[in-house]
Amino acid sequence: MTRYAFGALATLVLLAACGGGDQPAADTADSMAAVVAPTKVGEVSGLSTPESAIFDAIRGVWYISNINGVPNDADNNGFITRVSADLATVDTMFIAGGVGGVTLDAPKGMALVGDTLWVADISNVRAFHVTTGAPVASVAVDGAVFLNDVVVGAQGTLYISDTGIRFGADGMTHPGPDRIFQLAGRTVTEALRFEGAPGPNGLLFDESFGRLLILPFASNTIFEWTPGAAFADSIASGPGSFDGAVRLADGRILVSSWADSTVHVLANGALTPLISGLPAPADLGLDERSAIIAVPLFESARVEFWNVRRN
Repeated sequence: MTRYAFGALATLVLLAACGGGDQPAADTADSMAAVVAPTKVGEVSGLSTPESAIFDAIRGVWYISNINGVPNDADNNGFITRVSADLATVDTMFIAGGVGGVTLDAPKGMALVGDTLWVADISNVRAFHVTTGAPVASVAVDGAVFLNDVVVGAQGTLYISDTGIRFGADGMTHPGPDRIFQLAGRTVTEALRFEGAPGPNGLLFDESFGRLLILPFASNTIFEWTPGAAFADSIASGPGSFDGAVRLADGRILVSSWADSTVHVLANGALTPLISGLPAPADLGLDERSAIIAVPLFESARVEFWNVRRN
């Protein structure tokens, strides 16, 4: 997320170096794998183009956004699934487009503010009550092409990525523009516009330094941006086709990439594979207390849950 967070991740390098100078390298690697290897703890299937997951620590539930069709079709058939923390209870259609006065076309990234769930939905940011699922607000973002992720910044300001892509009969096109919007109250403004077309996708806000980590889908460069700055800085590179990011309680930042079907650890400008074999891993979610991440598998109609506690 930020240079501060990246520095905190240097402990991973230190741990790797503490395997014992007299041990063979292979033994050291094996002992480290035993300590840090993630464990899959469950999955929720029967979904429809799951794109994002977010954990509500107050109510002890996950919310999962389901596009349910073409990602930019205003078809009002998108839905939000609610899942208990132990994965035992699944309310597949907790919030459903066309039901109970809800409009929801192709929901993607989500953010929690108090008892309100905000959802990026093509060219609108929609809000729902987290307990009842009732619609609370819908804010149109004029000129938006493909709103993708949304996060909460300082003083409750929401930041929303516009990837600048479209899907049609000829597949995906990238007309742009590529940018970040901000929503303060009910007022939307363009906060950052990218030169070129990196396709800003996943977002992660660092409260300590007030900076935004921006993961592009159409570039192999990861950016960092301070709200109000004219430009974003490149801070890492990797396989590209990035989607989601979360920051664990131990300081590690995890990043998903479609390019190599992997969740990586981001540290000191480098990406280290952590969980591989995840086809089309979308916007990650995190239960910080339990160190469990949710990985929506966009093309596989399911979300996998992994324990990534370090020790």
